[in-house]
Amino acid sequence: MEVISMAEPMRLVFMGSDPVALPLLDWLAGEGRAVADLVGIFTGPDRPSGRGQAVGPNCVKKWSQGRPLGVHQPERLDGSSIAALAALRPDVALVVAYGHILRDEVISVPRLGTLNLHASLLPSYRGASPIQSAVASGDRETGMSLMRIVRELDAGPVGDVERVPISPLDTAADVEKRLALAAVVLCARALPLVALGELVFRAQDRAQASFCRRLSKADSALDFSAPAPVLSARINALHPWPSAVIPIGGADIKLGLADAMVGGTVGSPGSVLGSGPDGLLVAAGSGLLRVRRLQRPGGRMLPAPEFLRGFPVVAGTVIPSRPMAALVASEPFRR
Repeated sequence: MEVISMAEPMRLVFMGSDPVALPLLDWLAGEGRAVADLVGIFTGPDRPSGRGQAVGPNCVKKWSQGRPLGVHQPERLDGSSIAALAALRPDVALVVAYGHILRDEVISVPRLGTLNLHASLLPSYRGASPIQSAVASGDRETGMSLMRIVRELDAGPVGDVERVPISPLDTAADVEKRLALAAVVLCARALPLVALGELVFRAQDRAQASFCRRLSKADSALDFSAPAPVLSARINALHPWPSAVIPIGGADIKLGLADAMVGGTVGSPGSVLGSGPDGLLVAAGSGLLRVRRLQRPGGRMLPAPEFLRGFPVVAGTVIPSRPMAALVASEPFRR
């Protein structure tokens, strides 16, 4: 591999569309300039968003506005996109939650390679929802992995990882913020070694791989016959989107945070046992689920005591169960 002197920062192209990359972009535009010169951005096209579905830029494009950067927003990476990438003469491309499968013709353009930051401790949770999958699985640790991109999904060799903890009361949103900061630490440590050709990339163990899939609103369902720790982890994993939802009093109530009180069965699954100072208590297949934050349609996510003052849920109410589709598998999910 060709080596570049650190007296001359690498020419880096960023490819991504997700808020998890914003602290890293701030670093690249600040202290990181000694390592990498950000010369261009590839991100998703403007899309409808919000209640009014007005067409607007994503967070990465918004970040780039007012900066002397060429921003490319191709619907797909065709020949003209590859030519635009080559014209930037990148030493390295850094991909973070871009949403495109990159062809070999794209991967091979940067002279030092195309790298990806994936939000899991690979080979765990290859795929589209690694943060939610780690939280839903009850893991107490995850991390950001820097890997070389290959054609197979998230299967490239890994150069370095930065680990972050997960607590029982962390939601996916909490963990994502932690991972966004971990990406900065990881790149500050690893990119200088990439520039010098000294970062060693090691093959993943395919036998240890697990896979996750893209989430949908159908994943809001909860099956109260599951153990309480499984339910609380899934509720926390699905916040802020698509959110676990339960039907109560003719309304679909979003759940934003929960934990589990481990013990024997204390009632039929889904039956409300009452409430305490920390949450609404619901019987599970085993143990007791304590829902700490809830949101009614059109309202805000509130702590349980505040929510229940305006939306009482009486003891004895039975919340119906709905099947929960698996989020993680030992083989890739079929599309």
